[in-house]
Amino acid sequence: MKYLDLDHKDLESLKAFWTAKEIQQQPECWRKTLSIVTECQAVSKAFLAPLYSKPNLRIVLTGAGTSAFAGRALAPALSKVLDRRVEAIASTDIVSNPYQYFAEDIPTLVVSFARSGNSPESVAAVDLANQLLTECYHLVLTCNGEGQLYERCRNDAGSLAILMPAETNDKSFAMTSSFSSMMLAAFSVLTCDNDYSKEIESICKQSEALIKEINSSISIIANKNAKRVIYLGSGCLQGLAQESALKLLELTAGNVVAMFDSPLGFRHGPKSIVDNETLVVVFISNNPYTRKYDLDLLAELRRDKIASQVLAITAQQDDTVTDGDFININGMDNASDVELIFPYLIIAQVYAFHHSLKLGNTPDNPCPTGEVNRVVQGVTIHEFN
Repeated sequence: MKYLDLDHKDLESLKAFWTAKEIQQQPECWRKTLSIVTECQAVSKAFLAPLYSKPNLRIVLTGAGTSAFAGRALAPALSKVLDRRVEAIASTDIVSNPYQYFAEDIPTLVVSFARSGNSPESVAAVDLANQLLTECYHLVLTCNGEGQLYERCRNDAGSLAILMPAETNDKSFAMTSSFSSMMLAAFSVLTCDNDYSKEIESICKQSEALIKEINSSISIIANKNAKRVIYLGSGCLQGLAQESALKLLELTAGNVVAMFDSPLGFRHGPKSIVDNETLVVVFISNNPYTRKYDLDLLAELRRDKIASQVLAITAQQDDTVTDGDFININGMDNASDVELIFPYLIIAQVYAFHHSLKLGNTPDNPCPTGEVNRVVQGVTIHEFN
């Protein structure tokens, strides 16, 4: 069996088997996730209906690291679809400053993303929300049925815990299928009055085709060995850009400088990081208004001729996009930006994987000396009074 065009034995010798498998398996994981969400739809609606009847309900999307970026990517889209207040606040921020993030004592739904459910901040954020808020509810999306967070919330009347497919509890260091599956579940559950099954199947089909199409070309880009990589995206694609930068940083064990920004924000100082060893990746929006700003910066970066490569990731082609390097997502030219997150993230994951191999790293455990771990260690949770 091959994953990302590499044989099983070769992947094992490179200590890259699980990362490659978990990147490639995502479309099938999304189908299984949709099935789980559909099965628990009645329970989800019964849980959410009384909450959605509260006009001042606040929805907080939280998690640590990659799990936090799931919320960051979804919050703008959910705010629009639900027509209500949705915020993304990392559990690492909540735990250190709960008195600020929960200063407003109003009905609150805390949506927790957690691969293992054992990160100290994930559990502490739930406890602090309950401590500081008079009326607090929890939606937990996790990949580990034995995790502390799932065990704590699954039988609580004020909580709904949904377990992702077993294979999404990634065995590799980096979150890949766990990240994308929890995102898909969260969007589907929170927008349960809408049926997105056709859109999700389209995402799955296009992403399966994409993995086969791009692996070789992405490997070639990775072989250029950029020393700095910048990911840019607007709205929900900025959350994706943040996750893309983290994925590269993790899999290259910090040997590549990776950062993110919005196309408009990038001009305000951060653009000074670009040099002749920099790859800039621009995630292009499908929204006609937002897209204008993305294309303006794309054209500017290419005119500057400073970066070693400027790569557009897009689902629509026009003269600005095709006047340089680009990867096109076929069949999604009418997709919303939240739908584009899923094929776009695969491109970033595949690039991080190949760049890691180029550097001689071991993607399944890029930091074998233990300074960084799959489940964070060394965190002391202090009592809050």
